[in-house]
Amino acid sequence: MAERQVTVESEVGLHARPAATFVRTAAKAPLEITVAKGGGPPVNAKSILAVLSLDVRQGDTVVIKAEGEGADRLLDELALIASAP
Repeated sequence: MAERQVTVESEVGLHARPAATFVRTAAKAPLEITVAKGGGPPVNAKSILAVLSLDVRQGDTVVIKAEGEGADRLLDELALIASAP
C-alpha cells in the first residue's frame, strides 16, 4: 500500500472546494483510497461527507493511502490538491 503524508496549506483547510476537488479526483480511480488526519482513523477519500468530517485545517497533516495499480501517481495528484495554498 502506497501512502503520502501531506501538510495542508490552504487557508480554508480541506473544506468546501478543496475537499470537493480532492474527492472528485479520488472517485475517478478504481482504487481503495483513504485519508486520515494526524493519527486518527482513516476514512473513505471518495466520500465528501467523510472527508469533511475530518475537519482538516491549515497546518494539519493528513495521510493519504491507496492500493492498486497507479496508486503512486494518484497519490501524487491528491497530495498536490491537499497541499495547495
